[in-house]
Amino acid sequence: MKLLVRWMLLAAALLLVAHLYPGVTVASFGAAMVAALVLGLLNTLVRPLLVVLTFPVTLVTLGLFLFVINALMFWSAAGVLDGFNVTGFGAALIGSLIYSLCGMVIDVAIERLFTRNEF
Repeated sequence: MKLLVRWMLLAAALLLVAHLYPGVTVASFGAAMVAALVLGLLNTLVRPLLVVLTFPVTLVTLGLFLFVINALMFWSAAGVLDGFNVTGFGAALIGSLIYSLCGMVIDVAIERLFTRNEF
């Protein structure tokens, strides 16, 4: 249940990103659901490999290169899907920042909703 709620909220966050920033477009809620799934898979499978491979660059830039990796994941998800478009790398960078902030808020909210107070 927790996973489904998180998935739907992240899809809604993608719609919010598309509403807030004109460089990101999402065709429908269904497209946002698929895009959230693809983003989750890319961030789970590909991102750790990229983080390890680019560790020296990340170290030299004091971690700022991780923003570039997040933008590449966002941009590559848009490149694979039809209903999810990003106009360029700058739009992917700003879109991924907004999406990451929404994801952090969603994670905190879900943890508070689904934890039980056992007092």
